[in-house]
Amino acid sequence: MSAKDAPRRGKSRAGEWFTPARIAVTVLAVLAVVFIFENTREVKIRLLIPEVIMPLYLALLAMFVIGVLCGAYYFRRR
Repeated sequence: MSAKDAPRRGKSRAGEWFTPARIAVTVLAVLAVVFIFENTREVKIRLLIPEVIMPLYLALLAMFVIGVLCGAYYFRRR
């Protein structure tokens, strides 16, 4: 009997998925999305040269997506 065939003890598949770090990241992501959609008023945003008037939630959502993509790229490269 090889190590792969031996029955697994301890953690179940659900226990491997729901780690404290993953739960914390999920809670923070949900809080960030709630914060984003609570801020719906229009604001002036300066993008290097042009000044744009747009809802604040779109700017926050764009920054959230860019942050998620940067984090995913960083951890994939590691």
